[in-house]
Amino acid sequence: MTIHEFFKLNNRAAIAFSGGVDSSFLLYAAVTAGARVTAYYVKSQFQPVFEFRDAMKIAEKTGTELRVLEVDVLGNETVCSNPKDRCYYCKQEIMDTICRAAAEDGYDLICDGTNASDDADDRPGFRALKEFGVRSPLRECGLTKADIRNLAREAGLEVWNKPAYACLATRILTGEAITEEKLAITEKAENALYGLGLRDFRVRMRGSAALVQVTAGQYDETVSRKAEIISAIGDLYSSVSIDEMTR
Repeated sequence: MTIHEFFKLNNRAAIAFSGGVDSSFLLYAAVTAGARVTAYYVKSQFQPVFEFRDAMKIAEKTGTELRVLEVDVLGNETVCSNPKDRCYYCKQEIMDTICRAAAEDGYDLICDGTNASDDADDRPGFRALKEFGVRSPLRECGLTKADIRNLAREAGLEVWNKPAYACLATRILTGEAITEEKLAITEKAENALYGLGLRDFRVRMRGSAALVQVTAGQYDETVSRKAEIISAIGDLYSSVSIDEMTR
């Protein structure tokens, strides 16, 4: 089944929408298939401002209604304690909020942007999606991340080459408490490095220190700019180191 065929058969759907390439293409595919859809974006302490801006741009481009839902993820003690399966408890909060809002709007079908490249064994959030009956059309139709980027580029979606983004909570070591202050420091540091032109990177917290992880192709250049990076974010951390990213 193609993604177009999926939305011809399922022509009313709520889309769990993040503004990333996967959910953006999913939304575009639903709209171009003629489905009636509403996009639901969850704002929480784990999402940086730029994600919301991207979501608004895509919703406007596709002519889709965007419902913005507020979730206080730090109000969940289990999420804040940051266990290994934190993503599961966070996803529960998010999907419960989306499903309630979608039901109020008359939607029975809720879809998300999980694709065929995503490893279910490595993502506790998959369990929450299953519990809420969320469907993943991109995955069901066998579309990989590479497929989606190509299709999004052909569709003229400016996020087609947007680097994969994991929420701010992933910058904090498992088992270490997540706080508003740590998230704010992380977002400020990453915004500063975006301003220097870095792409596809993470600023991990290691106690009071920062570990800047970049892709292998950027590593040598990033190391050569270490003094510049320290100047940009050094006041936020006790020290700054650079390493290659492991996904």
